[in-house]
Amino acid sequence: MASRSRRRRAANKAPDGSRRRVPMRLLLPMLVLVALMAMLMLRGYVHSEILADHRIQPEAAADRVPEKIIDGGPVIDTRSGRTTSLRLSDHRLVLTFDDGPDPTWTPKVLDVLKEHHAHAVFFVTGTMASRYPDLVKRMVDEGHEVGLHTFNHPDLSFQSKKRIDWELSQNQLAITGAAGIRTSLFRPPYSSFADAMDDKSWPVTEYIGSKGYITVVNNTDSKDWQKSGVDEIIRNATPKDGKGAIVLMHDSGGDRRQTVQALDTFLPMMQEQGYEFDNLTEALGAPSAHTKVAGLDLLKGKAWIFLVSAADNITGGLVVGLAVIGALVIFRFVLMLLLSGVHARRVRRRGFSWGPPVTEPVSVLVPAYNEAKCIENTVRSLMASEHPIEVIVIDDGSSDGTARIVEAMGLPNVRVVRQLNAGKPAALNRGLANARYDIIVMMDGDTVFEPSTVRELVQPFGDPKVGAVAGNAKVGNRDSLIGAWQHIEYVMGFNLDRRMYDILRCMPTIPGAVGAFRRSALERVGGMSDDTLAEDTDITMAMHRDGWRVVYAEKARAWTEAPESVQQLWSQRYRWSYGTMQAIWKHRRALIEGGPSGRFGRVGLPLVSLFMVVAPLLAPLIDVFLVYGLMFGPTEKTIVAWFGVLAVQAVCAAYAFLLDREPLTPLISMPLQQILYRQLMYVVLLQSWITALTGGRLRWQKLRRKGTITAAPNAPVQHRPVMDGRSAG
Repeated sequence: MASRSRRRRAANKAPDGSRRRVPMRLLLPMLVLVALMAMLMLRGYVHSEILADHRIQPEAAADRVPEKIIDGGPVIDTRSGRTTSLRLSDHRLVLTFDDGPDPTWTPKVLDVLKEHHAHAVFFVTGTMASRYPDLVKRMVDEGHEVGLHTFNHPDLSFQSKKRIDWELSQNQLAITGAAGIRTSLFRPPYSSFADAMDDKSWPVTEYIGSKGYITVVNNTDSKDWQKSGVDEIIRNATPKDGKGAIVLMHDSGGDRRQTVQALDTFLPMMQEQGYEFDNLTEALGAPSAHTKVAGLDLLKGKAWIFLVSAADNITGGLVVGLAVIGALVIFRFVLMLLLSGVHARRVRRRGFSWGPPVTEPVSVLVPAYNEAKCIENTVRSLMASEHPIEVIVIDDGSSDGTARIVEAMGLPNVRVVRQLNAGKPAALNRGLANARYDIIVMMDGDTVFEPSTVRELVQPFGDPKVGAVAGNAKVGNRDSLIGAWQHIEYVMGFNLDRRMYDILRCMPTIPGAVGAFRRSALERVGGMSDDTLAEDTDITMAMHRDGWRVVYAEKARAWTEAPESVQQLWSQRYRWSYGTMQAIWKHRRALIEGGPSGRFGRVGLPLVSLFMVVAPLLAPLIDVFLVYGLMFGPTEKTIVAWFGVLAVQAVCAAYAFLLDREPLTPLISMPLQQILYRQLMYVVLLQSWITALTGGRLRWQKLRRKGTITAAPNAPVQHRPVMDGRSAG
C-alpha cells in the first residue's frame, strides 16, 4: 500500500520533478467544449434571420449604368467584359423562386410544377440550402435550375468585394454539397427590374460577372409577398400581349400558401394560352447553367453539409439538455426550499431532542499527511471542546514533521499514531483500531472545530437508529473571490442539500471535514474503504444500505481551508467528482435490492446522480444559450430567461444563508460565480466522465495549505484529561 501511494505521488510529477500543469489535464475537455460551442455557433449562423426580398432602398443615381442595361432584358451578362442583356421570346415563361428552400413550401411548389410538367429556377440562399440539401438535390434531379442568392441575404450594394466573394463562395459550397454541381446563375437580394439598376448595384453586377456569373433579375413581379390573394398574384404574374417573362415568386420567407394555390391555377391557365414553362437555359436555348463537381471541391461541399447537419443535431441535443437542466434546477430548488424548511423547523422547535443526551467521551480521528502548517490550529481547536474527547492524530507518512509538531505540543489527551503513507482510508482505519470509545468523530487535518462542535455533532446518537452524522462544514478563508464563491457553494449547495437529503433519508456524503459515526456501524460495513477516491461518500452510502439513519447536525460547525487557486480547486473537485461517480457505480446494486439498501438505491442514487452529476454537467448550457441568444436572438427573451434562473438561484442562496445565519454580503458575487464557476465545474465533470469511460485512474493530489484557519477568536483552551498522553507508532 505504501509503495502504491508513493507511485501515485510520483505520477503527478513531470520528469523534471515539478508538478504537472493543470492545462494538460484540461486539454480534452476543453476541446470537447470548444467543439460544442463551434457547432452551436455554426447552427446559429446558418439559422440567422433572412429578411424579405421586398425591402425598399433609397433612390440612387444611375449615371454609370449603360442605357442598354436599363432598357434591356432581365438576364444581364457582364462576363469577360461584356455588357449585354437578354429577353425571353414570346410565350416563354421562366418562373423563379427566391429565398428557399423551405421545408414546408418548397416541396409543395415542386409537387405543383411536377404535376403540370413545368420547370423553374430556384435562387437559393446558402443558409437554407445548407439546412435542407435534399430539397436542392430534388430540384436538380427534377430538371429545375438553381442559382445563387448569396449565403445569408445581405444587400451587396453596401458590401466589400471580400464580403461579396465570401457570400458567393459559401452559397456555391452549399449547393455543391447538396447536389454535386456548380451554377453560373445569380440573383442579388433586393433586386428588381433591370431599369431599377443604379450606380450602387451596377458595379456589383459588373464584379459578379467578372467572377463568371450571369445576373438574373425579373421583369414580372407576382408580389406574392404582399399576400393579397390568389387572384391578385395570378394577375401580377401574367405577362401582357403574349410576351415572354421572368416571373418573381417566393418559396420561402413566410406562409406561401397563396403562392402554391396561385401556381396550381396559373400553370394550366397559361399552358392553355400556348406558354411554355422552362428553366432559364432551356428558354434561352443555351447550355445548362449547371456544371458537375468532383474531387476535392465536392468533398468540401459534402463536408460542409455534414457539419451543418451535425450542428443541427448537436444543437437539438443541447436544447433537450437545456430543458432537462431547467427542469432539474426547478425540481431541486423546490425540494430544497420545502424540505430544508421542514428540517429547520423540526430541529429548532422547542423541546426537540434526538433522544437522551450523549455525554460519554468520544474519539476524534485526525488523519494527517504533510499538515505542518495546519495541524497545530486543528489540535488546539479540539482542546477547547465542550465535550470530553480523546484525539488521535494519524500521521500518514508525512515528510514535513507533522507528527513532531503534535508531539511537541505535549497535550495530555492527544495521541499520535504513525504509519507509512497508505492513504486516508487506511489512516482512518488505523485510527479506528486505536480508538477507545464507541462514537468516532472524523475531521481533516486542515479543519478547526468550535468549542461546541463535537457536542452538537454527537447528540443525534441519542437515537439508536442513527449510524452517522454530517456536520456543518464552512469555508474559513472566504476573503478572496474564489473563497467567497466556495463559501456560497458550501452554504447553498452542500448544507441546504444536506437538510433536504436528511428529510428524504438519503444523504450521500458525510463531509470529511466534520462527521461522526457509531463505531458498531462502521465495523458492520467493514470500515473505511479505498475502493473509491471519495471515501466519505462511499462509507455514507454503505451506511444507508446497512439500514442506518444518516442525519445532519446544523450546529456542529467546522471551519475548513478551501483551495485558494483555480488549480487547487480543480484538483479537489476533480477528485470529488470522479470519486462520487465511483461510489455510485460501486453501490449500483442497491437499485435492485430490497430493504433499506433498495430504498436508498431507488431514492438516493437517482437523486445523487441527477443533482450531483447530471445537473452540474448540463448547467453551463444556461450560459451557452445566453451567448447564443445574444448573438442570434431572441435577445430580450434570452436575457429575461437567464436572469430568471439567476433570480431563482439567488432566492435559494439567500434562504440558505438565512438558515445558516450568515450575512448576505457574499451573494453580491453570485452572478459572476454562476458564469465562471459553472464552467469550471462543467470541465471538471466532463473530464471525470472521460476518465471513467476510458478506464483511467485518477491520482490523489495533496492540496497546499496555508494554515490560516483558527478556532473562534479568544476561545479558551480547555484541557480535558480523558487520556493518559501516550504516543503510539
